[in-house]
Amino acid sequence: MGGICDGRVVIVTGAGRGIGREHALEFARQGARVVVNDLGTGREGDGHSGDPALRVVEEIRALGGRAIANSDDVTDWDGADRLVKTAMSAFGRLDTLVNNAGFVRDRMLVSMTEQEWDDVIRVHLKGHFLPLRHAGAHWRERSKAGDPVDARVINTSSGAGLLGSVAQGNYSAAKAGIVALTQVAAAELGRYGVTVNAIAPAARTRMTEEVFATMMARPEDGFDAMDPANIAPLVTWLGSAASGHVTGRVFEVEGGVISLADGWRHGPRVDRGARWNPADIGDAVAELLTETPDPEPVYGA
Repeated sequence: MGGICDGRVVIVTGAGRGIGREHALEFARQGARVVVNDLGTGREGDGHSGDPALRVVEEIRALGGRAIANSDDVTDWDGADRLVKTAMSAFGRLDTLVNNAGFVRDRMLVSMTEQEWDDVIRVHLKGHFLPLRHAGAHWRERSKAGDPVDARVINTSSGAGLLGSVAQGNYSAAKAGIVALTQVAAAELGRYGVTVNAIAPAARTRMTEEVFATMMARPEDGFDAMDPANIAPLVTWLGSAASGHVTGRVFEVEGGVISLADGWRHGPRVDRGARWNPADIGDAVAELLTETPDPEPVYGA
């Protein structure tokens, strides 16, 4: 097997099912050696099984590729460290990290429990930080030792993280945090030869099956726009050597559409030249609002 990732070593978290599985398979088709990480939990984070990761490894090997399964918890400091070391021990190097693992516990804010908040923030936001932290430290060490590094990190945000989503306050906050983490990591790790980008995918998975259940193939051409396999080509390219000039970016991807998300920017301003009187703030805000586009609507609003 060979392609744009020939010879690269790639970790994909949450790769036992859905979008992550498709990432792992496509990386393998493109010549990468893949560490398939999955804790094997249910849709809401319950249970633990190594079977999903092992099944994907078997699929990759059946294609003629090389892969190894890993069932470490990416929200555990030592587990994330072991995950990075698994790539080193199995394949001798690490070139690309795809942070994809996650689950949902949807609830309206006034009904959400503290545990539901903590669990989703932990698996998405901490589950991105820890593998990134350990992989980044590894690449920094290599770079400082004079070993050329050409590494990639692809994080997984969501449209909910870019625009918000009703009944997903925990998920939206975590995914928005991933965008900010991506921008910081891109700025910090670039000096070591590492690029960091994020995607906001839309596809039919266990987390979105209720939303996308009726969005199937186009009758006229049979193209299933919600097939999770549609997300993998962009991620595979971002994980390849060809994407070295792209960092700190967020791509939305759905079906056959790729777009570049344009995040927060400094907008129009009013400068009084002195401290404001509270009574004058309303007029200033009204002026600013007339010069600024309305925000995009929150999903589900």
